[in-house]
Amino acid sequence: MEVNGLPAHVLVVHGAVVLTPLAALAAILFATVPRWRYLTRWPALALAVVATVTVWVARVSGAAFFDSRFAALPADNPVRDAILEHQELGETLSLVATLFLVVTAVGVGMLGGASGLASGRGAKERAQEWVERAVPVLVVVAALATLVWVFLTGDAGARATWGEPG
Repeated sequence: MEVNGLPAHVLVVHGAVVLTPLAALAAILFATVPRWRYLTRWPALALAVVATVTVWVARVSGAAFFDSRFAALPADNPVRDAILEHQELGETLSLVATLFLVVTAVGVGMLGGASGLASGRGAKERAQEWVERAVPVLVVVAALATLVWVFLTGDAGARATWGEPG
């Protein structure tokens, strides 16, 4: 896959690297500040959806990029090894990002919060106490896991690109 002569992967990864941490931070804010949930609920979910789609597109375009340019490298080539490490991390990231999206969607659906309107319209009733305690923790853990995997995957990709596998 190419866009204007450039491999799509090298363009798409920039979206994944920017949008995924932004989605994780928005989800953490949504989960940890109940009085702002009316303001952060839908942006957190929208960013989680877009970030997850971007991660999956990066994964698919990365596989196509590897097949078109690097599959013929010898099996013991350090560049090939670095790319394969990056690819494995990317596969895991796509699963972690999907889990993050699911957990964020559950949080958006279950967690209560005030309304930003003076009339109070749009307020969401508080869920049972255990839900209000457990779901934010799950959202934060999923967001932090996503941040870690984005960093690991991006670092491995940069090392593969710039020749410093390690």
